Amino acid sequence: MKNLIKLLSISLLLLVSLNVSAERIKDLASIQGVRENQLLGYGLVVGLDGSGDQTTQTPFTVQSTITMLAQMGVTLPASTSLQLKNVAAVTVTASLPPFARPGQTIDITVSSIGNAKSLRGGTLVMTPLKGADGQVYAMAQGNMLVSGAGASAGGSKTQVNHLSVGRIPGGATVERSVPTSLGEGGYIYLQLNTPDFTTATRLADAIDHDISPDTVVASALDAGTIQVKAPTGNARVVFISRIENLLVDAAAGSAKVIVNARTGSVVMNQNVSIDDCAVAHGSLTVVISADNAVSQPAPLSQGETATVTNANIEIKAAPGNLLQLKHGVELSDVVKALNSIGATPQDLLAILQAMKAAGALRAELEVI
Repeated sequence: MKNLIKLLSISLLLLVSLNVSAERIKDLASIQGVRENQLLGYGLVVGLDGSGDQTTQTPFTVQSTITMLAQMGVTLPASTSLQLKNVAAVTVTASLPPFARPGQTIDITVSSIGNAKSLRGGTLVMTPLKGADGQVYAMAQGNMLVSGAGASAGGSKTQVNHLSVGRIPGGATVERSVPTSLGEGGYIYLQLNTPDFTTATRLADAIDHDISPDTVVASALDAGTIQVKAPTGNARVVFISRIENLLVDAAAGSAKVIVNARTGSVVMNQNVSIDDCAVAHGSLTVVISADNAVSQPAPLSQGETATVTNANIEIKAAPGNLLQLKHGVELSDVVKALNSIGATPQDLLAILQAMKAAGALRAELEVI
């Protein structure tokens, strides 16, 4: 009896460990055709406390204001020169989520395109938001939320956060929906977030095993696309929901080292390994110091006083370290070994590049 309980406990632990390593299909892939659409608009923010655009340098703000007033029935003489301080020209951006219907609201971001000092306290007037096809999909308007503050006086200025960009939660109302092809045809297509042949094969096998063990309903077309035979009508939504929650063991990624040459950051995944090699590390320090002195001529020599710069150059070479790395070591061993010889992130860049050139680094080296 005790042996049976122990065996069941081990089996449960194995099942738990398998479930922990597995991922849901919805975290690994997306449904083809289910995507966001970018919207863009141009508008005016009014009601600013003297922090708007300087109209002499941003004539398009004046032109936009005159056009808006004309649409409201206010006609200004052609020779009128507006000196506005409370108006700013802005661009309005938003993302239209999939399956959005008319009447729903979406968040928008308002950004100054002129020389306004701050958009804090402003109100965005009605602005149409257009898609890539030029059609209006939403209308934006509302009071802006700017998470910042600033003040200036007597030539001094202080500012907290960014004052030229604000957000309006639920500031746009959807006026037109985007048609999707999700319910059309006899198949749906899953697109892997990270294309991989092994993961695509495992994902297709998991769908077949759960949905239809006797027939093939899913097949991997390539490393990033899986074709799944799906029912039509309302049953397709339930079918997709069932697929999204299936668990799949994603394949381990290829060995890769990412190097950011600008910041000195180095990131390696757990599959990085190396062959037998030796790494020598040493630092060279050059110190240049200048001492300014005054050269005074002797009495009655008719000489002139002159400044003299005495330069001292000192070169210090730290003792080099020779480190031998064995074949097949893992990432933790590589990091510990390089840290043991005092390698900085900048030194690590040069060491990794040299190891890759020597054929000792078993990983793809990518510089960003």
